[in-house]
Amino acid sequence: MNKDKQWIITRVDGLVASVSMDWSGAERVFAQLSRLSPARYSSAESVKISTSELFDLAAKLTWDDLLLFGTPFQKEVWKAVFDITHPAPQAVGLLSYTELAESLGKGPGVRAVAHALALNPVPVIIPCHLVIPKESVARLQEVVEENGLFRWETLYMVDRYIDYGEYAFGTAVKRELIQLHLNR
Repeated sequence: MNKDKQWIITRVDGLVASVSMDWSGAERVFAQLSRLSPARYSSAESVKISTSELFDLAAKLTWDDLLLFGTPFQKEVWKAVFDITHPAPQAVGLLSYTELAESLGKGPGVRAVAHALALNPVPVIIPCHLVIPKESVARLQEVVEENGLFRWETLYMVDRYIDYGEYAFGTAVKRELIQLHLNR
């Protein structure tokens, strides 16, 4: 992915409310704000930043720096994924949707968990790109066992046909974000 690719960040009263590659995220935030009392929030703005700036921003933010419009269940899922890389960036791997659902005590609800991730309003900040199908996690473990330690570029070349799952901005963008994230 071109690290200079532009992302649109929408903030409300300084809190990050959406991240998108187009204006749809800002549109959703403004639709939510239109349903609220005008006195509740005083300012909203959208700016463009690069992918590298987005990763830098994501590393600095806390959960309290976000303004998320969603159900309590969605926020619970988003918080669990946010916690993968916060409060401080650390060595991060990939997690399956099934593992995530089980960690939330919602094993049978794996599809609901995946759907909540599909509605993540702040991708990269909440690193939903790090959650992939369980079959793919198993295949990646096989590749590691067969080939030893690897950097992401090596794995990508070894098995570029691994299914990393759906992503709002397309599967190619998800692969590229995983690559950038795991090599930071």
